[in-house]
Amino acid sequence: MALEEHFDVLTKTGLKTGVSKPRSAVHRDGDYHRAVHIWIFAESTQQLLLQKRTDWKDSWPGLWDISSAGHVSAGDTSLITARRELQEELGVTLPNDAFELLFIFLQESVTNNGKFIDNELDDVYLVTTLHPIPLEAFTLQESEVSAVKYISIQDYKQLLAKGDPHHVPYDVDGPYGQLFDIITKRYQDNTQARSQLLQKKLNRYSPISLTADVLTGVTDEDKEVLVLLIQAARIMDDIFYQQVWCSNPSLREWLKGRDQLSELDMLKWKYYSINKSPWSCLDENEAFLTTADSAVKLLPEATKPVANWKGLEYRAAFPILKPPGANFYPPDMDKMEFESWMESLPENEKQEATGFFNVIRRHNDSHSNNSSDLYIIPYSKEYSLFLAKAAELLHKAGDLTSSPSLKRLLHSKADAFLSNDYYDSDIAWMELDSKLDVTIGPYETYEDVLFGYKATFEAFIGIRDDKATAQVKLFGDQLQVLEQNLPMDDTYKSPDVIAAPIRVIQLVYNSGDVKGPQTVAFNLPNDERIVKDRGSSMVMLKNVSEAKFKLILQPIADLCIVKEQRGLVDFDSFFTHTICHECCHGIGPHTITLPSGQTSTVRLELQELHSALEEAKADIVGLWALNFLIAKDLLPKSLVKSIYVSFLAGCFRSVRFGLEEAHGKGQALQFNWLFEKGGFVLHPDQTFSVDFDKIEGAVESLSREILTIQAKGDKDAAQKLLETYGAMTQPLNIALEKLAKVQVPVDITPDFPVVTNLLRKN
Repeated sequence: MALEEHFDVLTKTGLKTGVSKPRSAVHRDGDYHRAVHIWIFAESTQQLLLQKRTDWKDSWPGLWDISSAGHVSAGDTSLITARRELQEELGVTLPNDAFELLFIFLQESVTNNGKFIDNELDDVYLVTTLHPIPLEAFTLQESEVSAVKYISIQDYKQLLAKGDPHHVPYDVDGPYGQLFDIITKRYQDNTQARSQLLQKKLNRYSPISLTADVLTGVTDEDKEVLVLLIQAARIMDDIFYQQVWCSNPSLREWLKGRDQLSELDMLKWKYYSINKSPWSCLDENEAFLTTADSAVKLLPEATKPVANWKGLEYRAAFPILKPPGANFYPPDMDKMEFESWMESLPENEKQEATGFFNVIRRHNDSHSNNSSDLYIIPYSKEYSLFLAKAAELLHKAGDLTSSPSLKRLLHSKADAFLSNDYYDSDIAWMELDSKLDVTIGPYETYEDVLFGYKATFEAFIGIRDDKATAQVKLFGDQLQVLEQNLPMDDTYKSPDVIAAPIRVIQLVYNSGDVKGPQTVAFNLPNDERIVKDRGSSMVMLKNVSEAKFKLILQPIADLCIVKEQRGLVDFDSFFTHTICHECCHGIGPHTITLPSGQTSTVRLELQELHSALEEAKADIVGLWALNFLIAKDLLPKSLVKSIYVSFLAGCFRSVRFGLEEAHGKGQALQFNWLFEKGGFVLHPDQTFSVDFDKIEGAVESLSREILTIQAKGDKDAAQKLLETYGAMTQPLNIALEKLAKVQVPVDITPDFPVVTNLLRKN
């Protein structure tokens, strides 16, 4: 006798409870469980594929229904089930990137005199083919499906609306009607409206050329090295596109190859190039493209062959909602599955699973029955083709340069690309003392919204500004003093913070994870082992900072700051706080001791909340630190007021990045706290000012709050703080509406004529 199928019992919101039960018990008790609906849609004919249920099905026998559907068995995942059901019922075998999750439909019903309670969360998938699949290409599962047919999406909607007795009923006016709305909207002839919308989005970025004068004084040898470094940096782009989403590289090539076809295609490519994905950084990661804009792929063996038919052509799909785990984890893996799997691992593998430089994959991508199906792949293997080429270029550059520290960095980084051990190369990066400044490799974890564990590849190539670098040495030298005076309990303070080297550069080229709003500085590495042993190092991008101040911060101040304080907003204050922000990433809690006595890190404990809270910490503690240094006569007292007012103007700049972005959410948290405490004041003319009597205490209180949460690894307190203060409040909306009306740019989009000229000459 066959064993009865088991389902995972879910909460009403779709979270696993950790309990599984037989199918009959789930329906007897009304437990929430998951199923999948897969709709096949033919683009050229605007038709949906329907299947006819067999006459002996226990529900809706003999009626026309969804292309394919089925329950998710215990231990399985939604996407694996969708792929399996399509293969079993219709004989269609498709990869993950053919399936687009449109929405989740909650179906609650009671039948059979109350004996059958169906509380089901249906994951509704769309598979978009270019043309209808020939009916003879299908292999029907005789026990489930008696026939298939295509029907116009509009005709089908009308049949459902009038309750046609030959079709399984769906309420097209209820939540399930999204299916028809999404598809219909996607294929409307709205070229002009889409072009206007994309142009409006593009206008939020101010183009800026980072000009060729940055190469003044650079030797011919360094220029040869620079060419190799830029070629290696371009490979970081290739890896980053793959890290964002599995079908992102094919989307990139598709859009790039079509950008000359029309104005709309050109705008799609331009805006995609800024965001490096179909999700808009400045719009809370809202999709600005759809799967209908995506690449077409041919799969001749997806079905059984049919004479004179070349095979199934489908659109490489991407979800409407940006995947929180990017392409670091299986697309349908949830937190519970990951954490259950983690518990089964030995300690060394746990560290690898949560480490910066590994991805998580499935052993069997089409069938899963338990959590041990997950496994770890190091970056050196996952991106081996790209990294081998990048390593070759870095070795060539290392052989060519006469700078000992640059030579050491390039050879050690090339070795790290192949070994997956980045410790020595990160130490070499911190000790770099060269006219050419290079940051290349996996560093930031913002893209991993699921946990904040995985690092993305990036590159920043620049020329060191020796004069500016000498001027900022003070800040790195004062880190230990700042640590010992931080506004938090002494038990949380580190006795051995190491002075942080600071390098100021003129940016020549960047690539990889540099999408959307451009960074003006960074503090690396993020590896807590190195921060504990050697501290961190900072790089300031001075020409990028100057461009942002001139094109964005100054116009914001002119609109949003009260007239009497407007003159206090200046570049020196903006740049000085940026330096202090980066310094303050290097102080405060990193490696921590939990109440249980266990050693951990802030990143591991706060998980997806870490990035936003860490950015808020660096900002607000940076303000506190500047005030501390001024009080110690290490900075001029004339900076006091200008630093606070420049920071206020900067709040409006960063919040415009959106609250899905770590810097934007962190900035909203700070503004709202300081506003609530009276440090910031809104005037009747809708301008803002700083109350100099209250701001210092407000800054210190927020610094203490964040530092203490980090020191305790208190994720619940972090969640509460971000939910309470990291929101778009009325005062923030007032400022943002003013800026939108006069179209002050939100950020810059740089181009690099230096690179074009160098590569042309080479």
